Amino acid sequence: MGSVMSLSKSTAQDEDFSNESFKIRKTCSSNDEEYYRLIPNLPDELSIQILARLPRICYSNVWLVSRRWRSAVSTSELFTLRKELGRTEEWLYVLTKGQDDKLSWYALDPVSTRWQRLPPMPVIVYEEEPTTTSLWSLFTFPGRKEVSESEQTPFCGCAVGSVNGCLYVLGGISRSKTVSSVWRFDPVLNSWSEVSSMLANRAYSKTGVLDKKLYVVGGVESRRGSLYPLQTAEVYDPDTGVWSEVPSIPFSKAQVLHDAFLAEMLKPIATGMTCYNGRLCVTQSLCSWPVFYDAGGKVYDPETNLWGDMPSGLGEGWPARQAGTKLSVVVGGEVPVYDVTDSKSSYLLAEFHGKLHFITRDADCNVSVLRDNEKGNGDIKSDCVIWKVIASKDLGAAELVSCLVMDI
Repeated sequence: MGSVMSLSKSTAQDEDFSNESFKIRKTCSSNDEEYYRLIPNLPDELSIQILARLPRICYSNVWLVSRRWRSAVSTSELFTLRKELGRTEEWLYVLTKGQDDKLSWYALDPVSTRWQRLPPMPVIVYEEEPTTTSLWSLFTFPGRKEVSESEQTPFCGCAVGSVNGCLYVLGGISRSKTVSSVWRFDPVLNSWSEVSSMLANRAYSKTGVLDKKLYVVGGVESRRGSLYPLQTAEVYDPDTGVWSEVPSIPFSKAQVLHDAFLAEMLKPIATGMTCYNGRLCVTQSLCSWPVFYDAGGKVYDPETNLWGDMPSGLGEGWPARQAGTKLSVVVGGEVPVYDVTDSKSSYLLAEFHGKLHFITRDADCNVSVLRDNEKGNGDIKSDCVIWKVIASKDLGAAELVSCLVMDI
């Protein structure tokens, strides 16, 4: 009887202790949950809504708050929400080459006019394939290797493009050899990664985007120590990560030259490309470095998978300050042509916020971004163009290589 009473009392005490322990655990759990919230006293769902409404330029500071905050602004879900809220922003990305031949990327937020430097591209050197067969070569594997920065050979002649909110660097020349490598920069993760290589080794190619697919046209390839123009083309689907062939660009004007010597010496090459009315417009030239002759162009229709002749006049007037490169952009559904041949330095063109922008060096050698503020209420056909400087940055003696715009 005494033992039964003692057991009952012990059981009651255990229940009270258990209940008290539950209360403590519940309190601790509640405190832990509060502690791990993005913003104290607010549900994480509401905190995400707040973060999604911040300007992107603020995210570099958000990363420094905590690991949770950095993780929160580094997810595709947050940027999907930004798109749903209509909070996407167009930024300008500029590729430069320094005196040490290093490639560097800079991003400009046109609203705040603040610049950000992107993480450096991976230091990769692509080794040359052996020209002779030996016992040792059977045990070596040509390809790529990671090296110290002092041994880096820059990807001279790489092409750039953007699709699905990511920046791509394609091909180029490494140790006198053209390569097919493709590197992607994801601004959400703020990092570089290697993706599927192109079907062909190529440098100085042209890129464009149609139907959320990245097209690469022309360029040059290395053969027997020399560079030869390419007429091949291919397309990359970022959803599948697969490259597919596109019909090669037809070119017949090299054969109709009256001078047989020139016809033999001058080779056809794609010197410019822009996307217009759902088609790829590719200007062509006959070249024998450093001589280039305009030779019209071709238009690719993805629906028919065929190339056709470029309409007369469409390939004319594309400004060119870089040898073998014709620059053009589409603004308001048209291809504006401006006379900027008096420019003393190389320049780049870009379209964002519905305006044409001109990227060049000013009198103080700073990289300046100028906006086309034409008179006539935004009529791009206006004869009077006023260029207004919207941003400037001292990038030392860096050379302008390329630029693109991403809306994220």
